[in-house]
Amino acid sequence: MVTEVESGTHYFKSKEMRYPIYLTGFMGSGKSTFGRLLAHQLNYRFVDLDNYIEEQKKMSISEIFAKYGEEKFREIERKSVHDSTKFGKTVIATGGGVPCHFDNMEVMNNKGMTIYLKVSAPALTERLMPGRAHRPLIAGKNKEELLEYIISSLEQRAPWYEKSSLTADTTGLSPEASVRLVLRALRMEQN
Repeated sequence: MVTEVESGTHYFKSKEMRYPIYLTGFMGSGKSTFGRLLAHQLNYRFVDLDNYIEEQKKMSISEIFAKYGEEKFREIERKSVHDSTKFGKTVIATGGGVPCHFDNMEVMNNKGMTIYLKVSAPALTERLMPGRAHRPLIAGKNKEELLEYIISSLEQRAPWYEKSSLTADTTGLSPEASVRLVLRALRMEQN
């Protein structure tokens, strides 16, 4: 049973709470910041999947992309998703493309719970402009190119993101407000 909880323009669709909890959404949607706060509130561990990959491979994500290319990176990412199903009570921030490759979304939904942090394309553009040089897929793009890339990518990725157990439109919300709304939705599900 899917429940929707409304709060202004912010909404949630969720099913029962399971763990680990996987955070999905486009790069810049706040998965790491939100994840740390949510993990603290739930008394769970927090893992950023990109950091986990970097620790396992002893290389940065940018170095992995440069040395092996995106296809090999996605295979490494898939293995990390499968590894993470054994993490227990953990909030896991996934990379923006994780749900769209292989069986990642199916695995995350079957073994845990997924939360899609939905943010508008203009808001993502503003968030990503300052640090785009550190993100291999958007490095070198000007503001117009970045917005076009985000709009196109969101259109392609939406079918996967929307398979999440819970969807929260967090555009314009602080990370703390986003966490409060998600916790409220999760608590309603447990009643």
